[in-house]
Amino acid sequence: MALAYRERYGEDPAGCWRAPGRVNLIGEHTDYTGGLVLPLAIDHACYVAAGPAPGTRTTVGTLWGGDDGPPPPVSFEAGHIVPGDLTGWAAYVAGVVWALRERLGDVPGPPALNLLIDSEVPVGAGLSSSAALECAVAVAVTALVRDVDPEGPARDLTPLDLALVAKRCENDFVGAPTGYMDQLASMLGRPGHLLYLDTRSLTWEHVPFDPAAGGLQLLVIDTRAPHALVDGEYAVRRATCEQATRMLGVGALRDIGVADLVGVLARLPQEMMRRRVRHVVTENERVRAVVALLRAQRDLRALGPLLNASHDSLRDDFEVTVPHLDVAVDAARSAGAVGARITGGGFGGSVIALVDADRSEAVATAVREAFAGRGFAPPAVFPVSPGAGAGRLS
Repeated sequence: MALAYRERYGEDPAGCWRAPGRVNLIGEHTDYTGGLVLPLAIDHACYVAAGPAPGTRTTVGTLWGGDDGPPPPVSFEAGHIVPGDLTGWAAYVAGVVWALRERLGDVPGPPALNLLIDSEVPVGAGLSSSAALECAVAVAVTALVRDVDPEGPARDLTPLDLALVAKRCENDFVGAPTGYMDQLASMLGRPGHLLYLDTRSLTWEHVPFDPAAGGLQLLVIDTRAPHALVDGEYAVRRATCEQATRMLGVGALRDIGVADLVGVLARLPQEMMRRRVRHVVTENERVRAVVALLRAQRDLRALGPLLNASHDSLRDDFEVTVPHLDVAVDAARSAGAVGARITGGGFGGSVIALVDADRSEAVATAVREAFAGRGFAPPAVFPVSPGAGAGRLS
């Protein structure tokens, strides 16, 4: 990154930073309903090299792109950028700068920056490539502000604060109505651990998770089906859950216990709404069950039925799967996966499969063959391990 930055901008960067993508082991579509989630930061990250720039315009370039190569650089006035000024990939960068300025006010700092971005988190795979980008930019820009004013308000920003800055970027600048999980997982990840996060209180606990110690492997199957959360379906699910919460008169859907579910659902007027609520309530219970198994140091194979039940609920009650996802899950299970489920918001993206390490290639082959039989493009299959959260590389 430093060499590419020097070639692009003619000088060395002030530093290089990284932030990881995430996989959610279980707890899907619960984060924006005040519920429980259990993600891990993965060992695939977004990287940012950054430094002060002359003048007043911040310039952002990338090293990744499609078949035609990286998109052209984008520049903007960091002191005047507001929501609506930029769209596309650059909005995730400009939005972080805007959200930091909103948080800190007019503080001393570089009037302009040069940034260069690269990423190994697949875009559109449901692995939070956008949160990785936001968090990498947030830690980079905050570090540069601190360099100029070590005793200023940026000094006190915590990883939680930066995750909230990144979330505000995504919600209020980009316009995606996501919850807290993605940015918090990217900022707070720990090697060998899951992040057990209560999205209402924003409290968390690191829970040990080491599949390799039990002879297992966690596979990501990037189906390469189109994956877009800004196009309306995610927002519809969220709005339905919020409407049900108001109708039921509860603070959050997580306040409903599984034992009370039948009576609660009878109070809702629509079958579709009842199914949405049933998923959220049972998914929170599955998160609790997984954490209990991990705390008891049970064989991780005991997670399989819970992972499977989560996918089935997301398919049948929340209706966020697509054929690519269901084919991948069915093929992985048939090939001997301990458990398999969609990960991420759905409507495309990725599946995770917990597999015996010696069955990893057999599961991957089965999924590829199933995709070929349906005429789907080949999926990307790769293992992931819990990794570190966002921070400085150099």
